[in-house]
Amino acid sequence: MIKDEEFIRIATHMKQRYGIDLAQKKVIVNGRLENYIRRGGWGSFDEFMNAVEHDKSGVQEKMLVNFLTTNHTYFMREFEHFDYFKSQVLPWLKSKESRNKDLRIWCGAASSGEEPYMIAMVLADFFGLEREQWDTKVLATDISTKVLQKAITGIYTAEQLQSVPEQWKRHFFQALSPGQYQVKDELKKEVIFRQFNLMDPFPFKRRMHTIFLRNVMIYFDEKTKRELVKKVYDALEPGGYFFIGTTETLDRSSTPFQIIQPSIFRK
Repeated sequence: MIKDEEFIRIATHMKQRYGIDLAQKKVIVNGRLENYIRRGGWGSFDEFMNAVEHDKSGVQEKMLVNFLTTNHTYFMREFEHFDYFKSQVLPWLKSKESRNKDLRIWCGAASSGEEPYMIAMVLADFFGLEREQWDTKVLATDISTKVLQKAITGIYTAEQLQSVPEQWKRHFFQALSPGQYQVKDELKKEVIFRQFNLMDPFPFKRRMHTIFLRNVMIYFDEKTKRELVKKVYDALEPGGYFFIGTTETLDRSSTPFQIIQPSIFRK
């Protein structure tokens, strides 16, 4: 069982490096790491953390992050966002960018890929035959290399796809075996997956038109959240849109964003 001081060490490490607040999650931290530590031959959580801090290859650091970041997502999650994106955001963008034909869309908590692929499907649906003339690629980042690997592979079960509209399923997925589907290359090439820590400076050379950062800020304390929202605001084009999870909130008194709906904001 994890000792208090070992837990504090791990929680402090995750907070300082990644902004993730695990203060109330001792049982979860213990449950997710215990077997891995035992199998790896470390005698304690402290020994494992020594290995994390001295491992120049960064492998153990990646393992720590993969175990302690929750990645629960699914296709069509909070679909009202995609409805709004298609009916309001994209028509505005289409006229705004009619000359450059360049859309800059970032999904900052890509997890196992369902959300960025959904965004890409909505874009394909909206632009139809005109899509060839536009740069509609979606940047999709996550802190966890493990889930990004799954996202890049793009293999999902029939159960995971059950809420996806039938025509999208036919158009964008191919059956691999009974009950298993893979994202077709045509859609895959529309999503660029990268590993990225939201606590790092944003590396964008140009501002984004739309940023999806859904169901990730629940892991941050208020100060970290405020700082992140400020970075998002600065990274958006004027008039750009910001989507957060429907159960999440922004502090209305301190946010510079205009509130469109409780989880949809505009610069």
